[in-house]
Amino acid sequence: MLSDFGLILLFTLGGFFLFGVVMTIARFVRKDKPNEEKLSTYESGEAPTGNASVRFNNRFYVIALVFVLFDVELIFLFPWATVFGNEQFITETNGLWGWFAILEMFIFVFVLVIGLAYVWRRGYIDWIKPVQKENTFTTKIPKEYYERINQKYS
Repeated sequence: MLSDFGLILLFTLGGFFLFGVVMTIARFVRKDKPNEEKLSTYESGEAPTGNASVRFNNRFYVIALVFVLFDVELIFLFPWATVFGNEQFITETNGLWGWFAILEMFIFVFVLVIGLAYVWRRGYIDWIKPVQKENTFTTKIPKEYYERINQKYS
């Protein structure tokens, strides 16, 4: 008889085995005809332009973190609503359980709203395009040479 850990190990090994079988079958079934279109960078159906290693605005990461924060909040709200809304607990404690659950969740949501207000007040989620500064670099090379080079490669 296998222990619980033995069953988990057997299940894991079976998963790896089935993964290997599926990948082997896929290797023999699929077509392997690479071309320029298939090897290009995928940009949501648009034709790729420029280098693939483009620097993104840091605000993308801040927005993603705020989204994850409130997404995790919802993960905590659903079990709270099902467990703490149990009528048996509320009747056994003469309603104190229900008031405790409501107060606890209001405190939880209040802390998250304070965090959102802080992020909003500091301007971390304001989407402002960066201002491009005028180039003040001076050089001895005449401007016409730069214009010729730009016309040649455009």
